[in-house]
Amino acid sequence: MYKKTILKNGLRIITVNQKETQAAAVFVLVKTGSKFETKDISGISHFLEHMYFKGTEKMKKPRDVAEVLDKVGGSYNAFTGEECTGYYAKVDASHFNIALEWVADIFLNSKIPASEMEKERGVIIEELKMYKENPIMHIDQVWKEGLYGDQPAGWDVGGTKESVTAITRTQILKYINKAYKPSNTVVCVAGNFDENKTIQKINEYFSVMNSGESIKKLPVIENQKNPNINICSKKTTQTNMVIGFRTCSIFDDKHYALNVLSAFLGGMMSSRLFEQIREKMGAAYYIRSTSDNDTDTGYLAVSSGVENGKLMLVIEAILKEFKRLKKEKVSDNELRKAKDYIKGKMILGLESSDAKASYYGAQELMTDKIITPEEVMSKIEAVTVNDIMDIANEYFVNEKLNLAILGPFKSKNEFKEILKV
Repeated sequence: MYKKTILKNGLRIITVNQKETQAAAVFVLVKTGSKFETKDISGISHFLEHMYFKGTEKMKKPRDVAEVLDKVGGSYNAFTGEECTGYYAKVDASHFNIALEWVADIFLNSKIPASEMEKERGVIIEELKMYKENPIMHIDQVWKEGLYGDQPAGWDVGGTKESVTAITRTQILKYINKAYKPSNTVVCVAGNFDENKTIQKINEYFSVMNSGESIKKLPVIENQKNPNINICSKKTTQTNMVIGFRTCSIFDDKHYALNVLSAFLGGMMSSRLFEQIREKMGAAYYIRSTSDNDTDTGYLAVSSGVENGKLMLVIEAILKEFKRLKKEKVSDNELRKAKDYIKGKMILGLESSDAKASYYGAQELMTDKIITPEEVMSKIEAVTVNDIMDIANEYFVNEKLNLAILGPFKSKNEFKEILKV
């Protein structure tokens, strides 16, 4: 079970005790990311995340920041997404106080040194290049650009070379003041720790945060009327592709049925698409489906890396499965397998303290409430064969259908002929 505590300044603390483990993890999560940015500062959330490792008054140099947890064998990092930025550390439970103080120090006292900022620009630009050189990563951005176009949801989380080059220290400090507010922040601790002392310590560290209204993001505009195709033409020996549909946000309970559908469609090695595309056709090494749901957008997508000459056949095979789901009820056995798969993966995935901290903290941050794993499993269990057919007919329609391609193709015309459900 978890405990929720709210400080006077509005910061939320979630504690999840696991006395059976010898580890403990602390996450500090902020409700901001690339969807909260404007074009001129695209990538600033990610840039700031990098700068929080460059020194505080106590840990003056980047090496000092790293060495504190290296000395005790801790794992630590940070991440930036579209709607959440996070900083975390996981250690042997006997060193938990070190981890908590470390996370609090970088989060509250980072100096954002100008000299380090200039060096970090190059690091981030190389990171952007790395993602573009990796087709499995790059196709995800091509997909989102196709879905959302020139608005924050369609921009690269890391920004562009031009925007990263132009971001100033003054802009970063202003962004911290606007986005990093206690009402916008959740501290989540999971593992083996003294709950009362930990809450007291977090209060001691984080009560210095100034209250105030936090940054808001503009709603995502979605006005698709016909099947949409986005091609990034590149000379490659393999085509990476994503095909799928706009669906619903995380606040719509239909996303549970979508998760079940995604599992038996392409979520496992005995799924429909894995069996058809890889085992029978031999056309791809990887084929998978995912159901992604944010606070204001959602999609179900099938991704694959395909032999160039078989791309059209693979797209047709996937579309055939989409159509089949609209006309034929899934079998009870297939539904049972998908539910048990999701439950098993959830149980295994939440064994570690850092996974628990992320699970509980992210839910509180993004939705202002927590649904326990048991409640999630209950909602998954409630999904019926009729629910699956209903959501397929609701979302698997031409005006929600999208295709993204990264490979040696230029014309959309040949794909327009077959892109129909």
